[in-house]
Amino acid sequence: MNWKRVLIIGALAALPAAAWSQANILNAKKPEDIGKRTEAQITADNDKPLEYGYVDDRDILWSKTIWEVIDLDERVNFPMYYPIDTIDIGSDRRSLYDVLLKNIKSGKLTDVYVDSYFTEKRKFSDLEATLKKVDTTDLGYEQMNAGEEISPEYINRRDLTAADIEEYRVKGIWYFDKRQGELKYRLLGIAPVAPDVNFIDDESMSPEDALVELFWVWYPSARQMLHDSKVFNQRNSSQPLSFDMLLNARRFNAVIYKEENVHGDREIKDYIAENALFQLLESERIKEQIRNREQDMWAY
Repeated sequence: MNWKRVLIIGALAALPAAAWSQANILNAKKPEDIGKRTEAQITADNDKPLEYGYVDDRDILWSKTIWEVIDLDERVNFPMYYPIDTIDIGSDRRSLYDVLLKNIKSGKLTDVYVDSYFTEKRKFSDLEATLKKVDTTDLGYEQMNAGEEISPEYINRRDLTAADIEEYRVKGIWYFDKRQGELKYRLLGIAPVAPDVNFIDDESMSPEDALVELFWVWYPSARQMLHDSKVFNQRNSSQPLSFDMLLNARRFNAVIYKEENVHGDREIKDYIAENALFQLLESERIKEQIRNREQDMWAY
């Protein structure tokens, strides 16, 4: 008998399955029991994100900070985008935008900033102007000028939802750890990008020109929240991934649009204008330069 196989199967069976799928779904007597976990299950489930190891500044032999864009139109990036309609779906499945916004609203996520340099903080009350629009129609203005109360049907309200998110922008640092002897990546921040809510329905403006960064989240502060939220796994729905695992493992496709440089961290499009092919080639050049850095550290 293959005892190694027996031990592996036993170890996998002992893992907390509640962390992977809907808790207690096979033992539920009625639908209301789905998701309810016993105290013993909660105690046994010591599930938390894998902590980052300490890296001393003296151990960093080389580093480069880059900014990337994750296009949600690409199939490999769909787990961050869907589901966009949460009416007919369980509460255990939400898009990345809904997870971030929910925790910002509740006050659990406080490290929210204006830009990717994390210098100016923002609260949810400060973000509301960028996430919703309230407009009055011409008939509403006529009522207001006549001294009448504006009827609700003459007030247009538009809120940004998960369906409006076009892409995500992430900031991270590639560094060579001389103690470990390898090239590593650390995610620093993430930002949802959507059309400006004031011009989202304006067909006269091109979609690319209307895109704005809604807010930047300091990623290390959001790891526990993203770990608690699961991503749908198409290959095995009983073992979903967490958003934290998805992002840290870089299970997405992204294109570099900026690197730290002496020109004030200018973007690629600022020095290669109106040529999408050359911009993509420049992004690939930066990526290959980072990859080759690890090989250049070794001498044979």
